[in-house]
Amino acid sequence: MALLPKHRPDDTFSLKERLNSRKVGGTLLLAAAVIAMILANTPLAPFYNFIRDFDLSIPALGMHHMTVAHWASDGILAIFFFVVGIELKREFVTGQLRDPRKASLPIAAAVGGMAVPALVYTVVVSSSGVDALEGWAIPVATDIAFALGLLAVFGKGLPSPFRAFLLTLAVMDDLLGIIVIAIFYTDALALWWLVGSLVVIALYALCVNRGWNPRWLLIPLGVIAWYFMLRSGVHATIAGVLLGLAVPARPIRDDKISLAEDMEHDWNALSQGLALPVFAFFAAGVPFAAGDGTFLEALANPVFLGAFLGLFVGKPIGIFLTVALLHRSKLFRLDSALKLWDIAALGGLAGIGFTVSLLIGELAFRGNEAMLDYAHLGVILGSIAAAFAAIFMLRLRERAHHADALPEGKVRMP
Repeated sequence: MALLPKHRPDDTFSLKERLNSRKVGGTLLLAAAVIAMILANTPLAPFYNFIRDFDLSIPALGMHHMTVAHWASDGILAIFFFVVGIELKREFVTGQLRDPRKASLPIAAAVGGMAVPALVYTVVVSSSGVDALEGWAIPVATDIAFALGLLAVFGKGLPSPFRAFLLTLAVMDDLLGIIVIAIFYTDALALWWLVGSLVVIALYALCVNRGWNPRWLLIPLGVIAWYFMLRSGVHATIAGVLLGLAVPARPIRDDKISLAEDMEHDWNALSQGLALPVFAFFAAGVPFAAGDGTFLEALANPVFLGAFLGLFVGKPIGIFLTVALLHRSKLFRLDSALKLWDIAALGGLAGIGFTVSLLIGELAFRGNEAMLDYAHLGVILGSIAAAFAAIFMLRLRERAHHADALPEGKVRMP
């Protein structure tokens, strides 16, 4: 069995080393996104597009039309989702989400945060008379990479349960978003490939829970599970989440710490230093010139407005109203360190759509370049607006929490 470092597992999301890495990773992610947006809207755009769209398909393995951008979003990003799955597993088993009533509230908030933006888009587009209702799901997604990266940079001093709530909400949001894609936007689901992926993930779970964890065994199993998931038609990064959730979060036999903490420590640097910046660079390079008209004309297009308002307005309202209505119920519980105004700030972070929203736009308007441009512009500007609103709210909440004492046993994010 692999040797594990001799330190106790952390029962919260506040390991200093990991959070410091989050700040570095968040900075790299934001820098990569800004560079991509600049390149995509300058004379260097052809060079950027050439790299992004360069074909790296492997026909012998049935992997067709795999560009560099596809490898970034479907392949390398699975590393990040693997780490997210491990973090979520630790929170459910040993951390702040052991209480089902605490876990149920962010999950419910994720559902509310998907329903309201979908409704906003539907109302805006249907009232205009434009035939574009197939894009109703565009604003339902949260980009977990950007949201957590922004929180790492601007969330200093907030209670650690804030990040736990956001992580749970964002992961559930992504999982539900992938289900939406599978049901409404997948032409053909290859069931046997999906079954094969789940079988390999089950084998992976058996190995790690029995203590059989050499890298020469686990890494090939993870790659095979990812490949089968990709061939199934389901977004391949979901395999990363499921693999992470399979890792045991309690020490096995005489281990000093859990395998989950050991793996998280090992894989987090690769996730923060490579996976997220590469993904951001190829996901954020979207031109601002949409459709056949001017930029100002694009801002009045119903598809743009539906995507923009869904993310910037619908997402925060859906999350806030859900929490406000449910947090006093016996079945739900808001952590004592959090206030409703914290949920308002968190809703802004959840309004950062980017990757999955862009993907749904491509699936919804495949073959309609004008509508696709409007949808992409709405996602980009809506996400930017939500990010700035979130930064403003995070600063306000940081000052409010700085003046208040935290409940006993709670810590602040460094």
